Amino acid sequence: MRYNQVMVTSLSHTELVWVDQPLKLQQVAEELSSQNIIAVDTESNSLYAYQEQVCLIQFSTSKKDYLIDTIALRELSPLEKIFRSVSILKVFHAAEYDLICLFRDFGFRFNFLFDTMIAARTLGYPKIGLGDLLAQFFDLNIDKKYQRANWGKRPLKEEMLAYARLDSHFLIALQEKLREELKRSDRWDLALEDFRRLTKGIEDTTESHITDFWKLPGAYKLDPRKAAVLKSVYQYRESQAKAQNRPTFKVISHRALVSIAEECPHHAIELENCHSMSKKLVKRYGKGLIKAVRQGLKCPPEHPPPFHHPANSTLKRVEALRDWRKRVGREMQVPSDVVLPRDVLNRIAYANPQDIKTLADQMWDVPYRFNRFGQEILLTVQKEQHTS
Repeated sequence: MRYNQVMVTSLSHTELVWVDQPLKLQQVAEELSSQNIIAVDTESNSLYAYQEQVCLIQFSTSKKDYLIDTIALRELSPLEKIFRSVSILKVFHAAEYDLICLFRDFGFRFNFLFDTMIAARTLGYPKIGLGDLLAQFFDLNIDKKYQRANWGKRPLKEEMLAYARLDSHFLIALQEKLREELKRSDRWDLALEDFRRLTKGIEDTTESHITDFWKLPGAYKLDPRKAAVLKSVYQYRESQAKAQNRPTFKVISHRALVSIAEECPHHAIELENCHSMSKKLVKRYGKGLIKAVRQGLKCPPEHPPPFHHPANSTLKRVEALRDWRKRVGREMQVPSDVVLPRDVLNRIAYANPQDIKTLADQMWDVPYRFNRFGQEILLTVQKEQHTS
């Protein structure tokens, strides 16, 4: 990993603390609780396990970088009060997935966040990756070599420890610069609204469901009989991946499953004609796959989940609101969803508000945007209503 003078100086004045014991975790939690602001990041093993898990939590203060080993420490309740605190500012970059994973694995909920990626988007920066922002503000070149590493493997290499601490080390300083610019450009309240929205409605979106086979590319092109075969071979792959603790795509590819469902082979040797099925895969999984195909052929046909197509009038409102936010986005030089998030736009389009009170009810979670854009949004909806 390459270090410039700014990086070397900053790291040399910051202690690195490795935490893998309960008593040490309790001590660190007390230290973090005394701070007004901390930086946070996580590392997971999504490419190396059937069920991804958080393997490392990084915290940084002005004086220390902490690496919490969540493989050794599965009981992390001392950190709960920190994440829930309304007086300790937690600085993340691209926080949404971190929050989902921390909730999924440990049940953590959050208050009082600052997301440097959201701040950069609100300011209209074309490049919003952490590496891009650190290069722009601090002339730092962070090597992303370990971004896709196996963080669940122990011991971690020294270079991986250095990489992990750098992901949180400069976030507080980056936050200060972005905060100043947000206030200077009169966009602080807009960003603050999205920081608050981050903490609401966090759910575990990683749990598999019985209908997930429909998400595979090409699934909707299958007839109902072959869709039942796809469901069966999909479930077989799930069982194999879980038993091996490997990601499903590393067991058998998505395209291979759809190809098998299309061909419905009767014998293992025929699997070699299916897409992405090597002789090695056929040797390892052939019998199980053929059994799954036969079971699928005996099952009732599978039909796609029902899709309720919106009314034409709703679609026209969606399009009108999209055109409006694109125009405003161009004026502000920001992505259009910074002006009005997609979920709020759709909510308004379906509700078809014809007065300001009804619109306020639909924009309950974006009061700043309601005060700033409410009249324009209402006029856009009303205009579409009159032209339909």
